Amino acid sequence: MRPRLTRRLAGFGTSVFTEITRLANEAQAVNLGQGFPDFDGPAFVKEAAVAAIGAGHGQYARMAGILPLTRALSAKYRRDYAMDWNPDTEITITSGATEALWAAIGALCDVGDEVVLFEPFYDSYRAAVHAAGATPRAVTIRAPGQLAPGWAFDPDQLRRAISDRTRLILLNSPHNPTGKVFTRAELQLIADLAIEHDLVVVSDEVYEHLVYEGAHVPISTLPGMRERTVTISSLGKTFSLTGWKIGWVCAPPDLSVAVRAAHQFITFATATPLQWGAVAAVEAGPAYYAELLAQYRARRHRLASGLEAAGFDVYWPEGTYFIAAGFSRFGFDDDLQFVRHLIATRGVAVIPPSGFYLNPEHGRTWVRFAFCKRNETLDAALELLQQA
Repeated sequence: MRPRLTRRLAGFGTSVFTEITRLANEAQAVNLGQGFPDFDGPAFVKEAAVAAIGAGHGQYARMAGILPLTRALSAKYRRDYAMDWNPDTEITITSGATEALWAAIGALCDVGDEVVLFEPFYDSYRAAVHAAGATPRAVTIRAPGQLAPGWAFDPDQLRRAISDRTRLILLNSPHNPTGKVFTRAELQLIADLAIEHDLVVVSDEVYEHLVYEGAHVPISTLPGMRERTVTISSLGKTFSLTGWKIGWVCAPPDLSVAVRAAHQFITFATATPLQWGAVAAVEAGPAYYAELLAQYRARRHRLASGLEAAGFDVYWPEGTYFIAAGFSRFGFDDDLQFVRHLIATRGVAVIPPSGFYLNPEHGRTWVRFAFCKRNETLDAALELLQQA
């Protein structure tokens, strides 16, 4: 029989998140792997969605998103970043950031194009590039101590990765899985190269409000970049509602038209009552963000300090809700073997990052912990990890 799966997606198989969650469930392990909170989102957001259901908002939404939400997002970007996005023509609501990424990459890449991305990368990036018939070209973010005190990439490697076939640069800051926040100088280099080579930057900014060191700078705010940037973010990480799958794209009209051309045939529209709930979330403003950041800063300290006490080499994250940690002191040199060992002998599940690289060997020496968990969950994991 002919293979049923297209060659573009052959070899991807089951995602590492699904595999680790399965192993964790079988072992009844404490799961610090997949990055979703084990606590609920804010009541005022849920109540707004329930009210929308009661009010009869149960039919298809406008393809680009309900206007109250796109208008609320327009106001948010004006307030947070002094950016003006037209709510009618430049903001599109998608079914999560993942759909936004697939729509953007699928709409903007032709077969044979190349996409520059930074490895390690969220696993859907490479799948989306291949599904579009394009080829990924990786620039490696090196671990602290290799190129710089923190996570850093080689500017010359970025320059070499760009060719006549390059169509996009795919950026993620704050960065999953390392916790790196790209500096203004790094963003300026990316911007300069995008302008020089007439490239579009697709910027995944879903962790924009979880920054502990430095500041989040949207690359679209740099000179000459608004007209060539597709900015993607979502509700899930900021409001602890990852299952709602409410994402959005901010882009100039020509790029928005392209993204919408794909979006209308992927999902067409996103859940209407949840969009009404998202309006309440987006309108919450700086006071909510400040409280969120304080809570996550405390969780970051709790887990990072505990991991250091357990013998890990901890790279304290500048942003996101993930911690990267080396495990050389435990006598392992392979991330997947070490993760299986942790699940089987300590009852704690984490993510092996080697699958987030084009060359898996670049990611064998560390693992990723998620601290988007209740304190009780973090303490339970640390107690198991600190056992002799």
